[in-house]
Amino acid sequence: MKLQELRDRALQLSLSERWRLVQSLLSSIQQETLWSNDPDLNANSLLELDPWTQSLMSAIQLSGEDTTELYVDYLEDKYS
Repeated sequence: MKLQELRDRALQLSLSERWRLVQSLLSSIQQETLWSNDPDLNANSLLELDPWTQSLMSAIQLSGEDTTELYVDYLEDKYS
């Protein structure tokens, strides 16, 4: 399935279902990126990730702030 098709299908979901989807995707991305802070992991492990996820690796900067809360705030501002 192409990204545009996935987006179109996701927009057909109810608002509460889309929120659950966003939270699930964010959680998945966070879990995949948290291991990148482990210096013992081999950099070649990045090659096993989907190219889209690989592109996020350089964009996401995890900090002490609650990234889930920040993302929810962003989405609330965007869609309200």
